[in-house]
Amino acid sequence: MSNHHIRILLVDDEQDILEFISYNLKKEGYQVFTANNGKKAIEEAMKIHPHLILLDVMMPELDGIETCLAMKSYPELSQSIIAFLSARGEDYSKITGLEAGADDYITKPIHTKVLLSKVKSLLRRITNEPLTEQEPKRIMLKNITIDKECYTVISKDKKIILPPKEFEILWLLATKVNKVVSRDEIYNLLWGDKIIVGDRTIDVHIRRLREHIGIENIKTIKGVGYLYED
Repeated sequence: MSNHHIRILLVDDEQDILEFISYNLKKEGYQVFTANNGKKAIEEAMKIHPHLILLDVMMPELDGIETCLAMKSYPELSQSIIAFLSARGEDYSKITGLEAGADDYITKPIHTKVLLSKVKSLLRRITNEPLTEQEPKRIMLKNITIDKECYTVISKDKKIILPPKEFEILWLLATKVNKVVSRDEIYNLLWGDKIIVGDRTIDVHIRRLREHIGIENIKTIKGVGYLYED
């Protein structure tokens, strides 16, 4: 998919930030839409179904955390990637953002080139080449069925729509069922070796994944990584 087909929703209550980041994203060929508060962001997202949402935390009407939680409740936005872009860099703010379902938490100020690199990395999931015939599109295990094309999980006859990063982690573990997947492998495959994420990032995603599908199958191998036991 070329950049010209990718829709990015930028949400910030500071007009100069909206204009500056919009300008640089448009230079890269992206379609950029903006909103200056959480309520408008949700309305706009439901209209355009953006591929990526860059979301400030401190905003009027609805703050970024509330906005993210609301967006995650809509099936139509289940595959939209959400990243916080915030001046609040405290660890608890980052953890709260990830727990709200965001895929990343980017701290401002950030150099334009670094931000564009982050955006490119976040969009890698939707811009990858189509699956080859040898790669599975669906994995059926004892308790769950994972569908890569629809990004859905069926567990006990119930359809579960996971946030994108949690789905990708589950898919990675399921493709190596009963084998240990190291933390480094998860980092590199899902975020890229040039992207630095906090040590707690995987822990937060694993915990939320267990909340969605149950805790009995995903095992922690202390000091190494995780495995999906079927």
